[in-house]
Amino acid sequence: MTDAKAAAKKVEAFAADAQKSMTEGFEKISKGFEDAASFGQENVEAVVQSSSIAAKAAEELNAEIMAYAKKSMESSMAAAKELTSVKSVTEFVEKQAEFAKSSFDGFVKQATKLNDMYLAAAKSTVEPLGARFTAAAEAVKTYQA
Repeated sequence: MTDAKAAAKKVEAFAADAQKSMTEGFEKISKGFEDAASFGQENVEAVVQSSSIAAKAAEELNAEIMAYAKKSMESSMAAAKELTSVKSVTEFVEKQAEFAKSSFDGFVKQATKLNDMYLAAAKSTVEPLGARFTAAAEAVKTYQA
């Protein structure tokens, strides 16, 4: 009878260990799925944030380009009006040269400003996605350990 009781206790202990191992395994798998779902949600949020930043930057760039186009058109019209009132060819050439220099300087200044805006927009747009790549690399390191 003691052999049967000892065998029954071993079977009960084995069953308890097996139950415990299965429960722990299930909890780890559940935690893994929860982590994956959370990670995926954070990725979606990063893409949405990045898209919002890009859309706002596009609006700002468009507004800047339109403002420059308007200013350029107005200065061209003013220069044309001024050129119609010249009294000599020399005066015409001087005024045309001044306008050309002013237009070129303004264009270079505007191009530099737009370039800076593009770079800032690109950096801001990529930041949320870069943070997610860093988080993914950290997650891989954690699971490898």
